Amino acid sequence: MSTDPSRWFDAGVNLFSAQFDHDRTQVVSQAQAAGVSELLLISSDLAETQLNLQFCAEHPGSFTTAGVHPHQADHVSTDWLQQLELLLQKPAVVAVGECGLDYNRMFSAKQQQLRVFSAQLSLAKQYAKAVYLHERDAFADQIDLLQAHQIDHGIAHCFTGDATQLRAYLDLGLYIGITGWLCDERRGTDLQQALKFVPLDRLVLETDAPYLLPRNLTDKPKNRRNEPAFLPAIGAKVAALLQLDISLVASASRANSLKLFGITADA
Repeated sequence: MSTDPSRWFDAGVNLFSAQFDHDRTQVVSQAQAAGVSELLLISSDLAETQLNLQFCAEHPGSFTTAGVHPHQADHVSTDWLQQLELLLQKPAVVAVGECGLDYNRMFSAKQQQLRVFSAQLSLAKQYAKAVYLHERDAFADQIDLLQAHQIDHGIAHCFTGDATQLRAYLDLGLYIGITGWLCDERRGTDLQQALKFVPLDRLVLETDAPYLLPRNLTDKPKNRRNEPAFLPAIGAKVAALLQLDISLVASASRANSLKLFGITADA
């Protein structure tokens, strides 16, 4: 159990990954013991949203996104937009996504990705929900669509870009999601440089568990699985790089998440 009294909000957990199938409830309990008082569960498709909603109903402090990841864009049903619209009316659904564009692996055709992303941005505006954004090798198209839909409320999930891309998201009014990528001395140098340009009132922390295990953990799990309980390790890296007290990083990032997702929580 953590001895740090800080409370944290993990703004990105893939809780229904198969890696959590055998101990999902225990993972949440361990997160709470580490001071992580709220979790945002990420949806890659509408079936996962339903699983997330069932979990949220049984676990106070859990919330979910609702939407379609670009990898899944080719697989939407004919009535997916109507289904999504109904899901967005559920109180536990606090953001649209994970949505965006991914031209790196191209699991879905480009034009279909653009159509599905654009439709989700329209619904986000209609229901005044935050957009929960994914982008890989598609930055120009992503920004163009966000500007076309006048999106000013959302988060660049798992941001790994440079300072120029960071400024573009900030100029739209978006929050920046920082993960364990920041703790990677091999791949995280651009992000470490960009972090200094993130205003403290736009900083959001997320594990993206079970992925992106922070490399600064002193006691790494043998299975290499990331968990929400490890969020304070990301906070510690942010604190070190920005020369801030870790309790300030915890309180600011949690307050930002609550504000971004429109959540009223205990102080």
